[in-house]
Amino acid sequence: MSAGPAHDPATAGLAVYVVGGAVRDELLGQPAGDRDWVVVGATPEQMAKRGFLPVGGDFPVFLHPVTREEYALARTERKSGRGYKGFTFYTGSDVTLEADLRRRDLTVNAIARAADGGLIDPLGGAADLRARVLRHVGPAFEEDPVRILRLARFAARFADFTVAPETLALCRRMVAAGEADALVPERVWKEISRGLMNDAPSRMLDVLRDSDALPRVLPGLGLAKDTGAELDRAAAAGLPLPGRWALLCRHAADAAALGARLRVPAACTDEARLLPVVLAELDAGADDAAALDLMERCDALRKPERYLDLLRAAAIVRPVDVDAWSARVARVRAIDAGAIARAEGGDPAKIKPALRAARLRALREAG
Repeated sequence: MSAGPAHDPATAGLAVYVVGGAVRDELLGQPAGDRDWVVVGATPEQMAKRGFLPVGGDFPVFLHPVTREEYALARTERKSGRGYKGFTFYTGSDVTLEADLRRRDLTVNAIARAADGGLIDPLGGAADLRARVLRHVGPAFEEDPVRILRLARFAARFADFTVAPETLALCRRMVAAGEADALVPERVWKEISRGLMNDAPSRMLDVLRDSDALPRVLPGLGLAKDTGAELDRAAAAGLPLPGRWALLCRHAADAAALGARLRVPAACTDEARLLPVVLAELDAGADDAAALDLMERCDALRKPERYLDLLRAAAIVRPVDVDAWSARVARVRAIDAGAIARAEGGDPAKIKPALRAARLRALREAG
């Protein structure tokens, strides 16, 4: 992977480097996602004259006029307040690539590739990749509490990596100093949700627990000894995010309050609320009447896919014949409620019991 296309008029004459995740993943032999670019020695005015579109808020970021990839001017950061927004940035043309790399979170994310294909790796990121170690770049790590969450997410993504002991110790000091208390809900949810969708979500929980951050970012979660294993099985089964969130919250003191605190999507909130209901009814042994009650309580007739997703999440905890349930839901949904209403002359007092009787017959026929 070179740092960019040859003879690109938009970047010709600029010192442009690919940095971060794309370089890391290439070195690991993994597919590279979106590329992040750093431009050294340029000014915002020069970028604008080349057709780059400014989109940055706190610091100058530009969209390439053709590819629409993001190009950021090299910058340094200085702590100016609590939390991840408590920074001032400097993006002068005298900021070097090495200075920009030193402000990053982990050494494995602080590697750059130049236009000639050469690596710039002043912090030993490539060696840490080979050693499978997640290590903070330097003392500046502790200035941004989001980095604790990012570390945990990377541990979930790179399951064969260990966290350097000194990095974990630094995270504990950050939590003790109250930095984790400054995290805003949107950033917590962004990192937690991404970690849940990785291959080993249990490792995210391990890092948050071992760094003492877990009760600060997910208060009242109430992890059970099997929560991590359940999440890893959910990942292996390819469960969508709502099911994984529901499994994570299965033992929470108040899953609804936790979801509201983090402002999680409605689909996640719904599954976290309904999964305990499904598990309780399944454990009780559902006869036809109980099965119909459960479908209705979970709104399975209007939202069959969500109901089946709930059953798939339940199957992570205990055996569930999802295919059989799918057939039963299909049978019940096939009942023509309108025809029954017409047969009962539109009398509400008669329609409801007649409709329930028809649905119970359908369940019996489905076996």
